[in-house]
Amino acid sequence: MFQIKRPPAAMAAIALCAAAAMSAHAQGKEPVKVGLVSTKTGVWAEMGEEVFRAVRFAIDEANAQGGVDGRKVEVAEGDDEGTPEAGRRVAEKLAREGHNLLIGAIPSSISLAIAQNLDRWDAAYFIVASKSDKLTGDTCRPRSFRTNHSDAMDIAMINEWTRNIPGENFAVVGADYVWGRDSGGAFKKAMEARGKKVPLSLFVPLGTKDYAPYIAQLQAANVDAIWVAIPGRDAIAFVKQAAEFGLLAKTPLIGHALLSNFILNATGKALANTPGNLGYAPDIDSARNKAFVAAWKARFNRVPTDTEGQAYNGAQVLFEGVRLAASVKPADVSKALRGAQFDTVYGSVTMRAADNQLLLPNYVGRAKLVDGQVTPVIEQTFPASLTPPPSPLCKM
Repeated sequence: MFQIKRPPAAMAAIALCAAAAMSAHAQGKEPVKVGLVSTKTGVWAEMGEEVFRAVRFAIDEANAQGGVDGRKVEVAEGDDEGTPEAGRRVAEKLAREGHNLLIGAIPSSISLAIAQNLDRWDAAYFIVASKSDKLTGDTCRPRSFRTNHSDAMDIAMINEWTRNIPGENFAVVGADYVWGRDSGGAFKKAMEARGKKVPLSLFVPLGTKDYAPYIAQLQAANVDAIWVAIPGRDAIAFVKQAAEFGLLAKTPLIGHALLSNFILNATGKALANTPGNLGYAPDIDSARNKAFVAAWKARFNRVPTDTEGQAYNGAQVLFEGVRLAASVKPADVSKALRGAQFDTVYGSVTMRAADNQLLLPNYVGRAKLVDGQVTPVIEQTFPASLTPPPSPLCKM
């Protein structure tokens, strides 16, 4: 058999023609218009920066591969300023301008504000970081999809993990808003159901600068460990002051979303050896995650953070909805995703039809010193089957 050998110039021309053909095909279909809403200012600014970076990366990657379902992906961005009102306002603006596949808000309060307006805006929304059970409970919406772990999923996992944690008395310190209160309340309920005691629960206003009064109460409580559910910059301030006042030397913390990379990076070695849940880690053992981590390292010369991994996964779920629907209409995408099974960085997963919760494995990790830097490392993996059943309050 003869093999035709083409000179390099001819090969380059063929590659250009192929790329042009793919581009023309993508241009022949209605584009995927993403409305990226996250925080550029305020308590969640660091997490917001990571969400923006990861979703942009996913979009660039998709377009470099010929688009999604042969469609170019376009994005418009908005700063939710860390408040529900600003989040609702900017999401509505993006949706009404045609970027009605929304993604990216961090706090549950903003996600709740967005989700309840989706039908009115003719939009769909992909939650990548908000954990409140209300989002898949009494305020669930057919066009709202959670692609990260819920509070209930975290607590179910924590219940299994904490069976071997010594101690009988615990305290809670959480942020005084939906996620912080839901997290702290769920932990208290779970511990008391096991015969443990939680004599002190403190809920601190967002934006608190001086944690001394709260740290004093935690020290006086003389508990065996402290459940911490404080987000973003507030968590950094709390950890730094808790270390300065000697709380961490005496009482270990259990972190709910505390082992975020930017928090660990900002607090030196204060959280070394602290256990907690991990929403994502680059050492998740799946083929798709290995490919993602390799591509990310090639571009940024580092592995993705937990927030970046979760945001990237959310964008992939959005793209999967477009592929399954062969449409960019939010109603079609939403219908196609409900009950669907597909591959992700977490492995093969299912979008539960009853409440639009992505059923994911969950992880407990520990902040360990790796090459002189405190880094979250997976210690235990819990199967997606541990996910609690859907809330009866969710009426799709």
